[in-house]
Amino acid sequence: MSPQYKPPYSITSAVVKLIAEISEALGRMTVLADQCRALRLRRINRIRTIHGSLAIEGNTLSEAQVTAILDGKKVIAPPREVQEVKNALAAYDRFDTWRPEAEKDLLEAHRILMSGLVDEAGMYRRGGVGVMARKEVIHMAPPAARVPILMVDLFNWLAATDAHPLIASSVFHYEFEFIHPFADGNGRMGRLWQSLILASWNPLFADISVESLIFEHQAEYYQALRASTRQSDSAPFIAFMLRMLLDTVATSAPQVTPQVTP
Repeated sequence: MSPQYKPPYSITSAVVKLIAEISEALGRMTVLADQCRALRLRRINRIRTIHGSLAIEGNTLSEAQVTAILDGKKVIAPPREVQEVKNALAAYDRFDTWRPEAEKDLLEAHRILMSGLVDEAGMYRRGGVGVMARKEVIHMAPPAARVPILMVDLFNWLAATDAHPLIASSVFHYEFEFIHPFADGNGRMGRLWQSLILASWNPLFADISVESLIFEHQAEYYQALRASTRQSDSAPFIAFMLRMLLDTVATSAPQVTPQVTP
């Protein structure tokens, strides 16, 4: 274990500007007076989040099919893809009970998210793993024997860092994907945990669907991961994620219609 471990990242002026703009956009978001509408918004965004995160991993189910599964209806689709949606719904139901800095919570989240899909659900991988783009290996993760040590270091850093949560969550996300601690499900877990870190800072992030925007910019997402690895600095990934967060917050803010009196 390395008590002084600090992931390599630098803060650019663009990142500082994005943090300011996100904070300003969050300030404009107000609590909806109509509780029913607020609950409906949460439901819609939860469906978009699950659909976006699984679509990035190749799940072909539509938002309508995800909604049907949420409502307990039967869906004609590949059993594995239906199981992925059911697992994701179960995981997000537990979202509010997990703590970002608790390693045991991350393992529990993976167990729920990957139940019935992999043999090692809820356990760190025991073998080597690489990230593929078509037939090309674009990233070889650290050896399995080092995963527990690297994850302890990463959680210790997260618990102790004074970095802004927008930066800390993005750094954690990148480092998590670099380590690739699980045999499968690393992408959806990394995105889930960044959302959890952000929601512990500002509860609005529990109901904001960043996943759908990442899905729309999937190529840039992987490009930012690769650029950060090449530079040994997660700055490119931080900047990408902050742009996605800004766009999501800006489009999630309720629109205010001017009141006109006779």
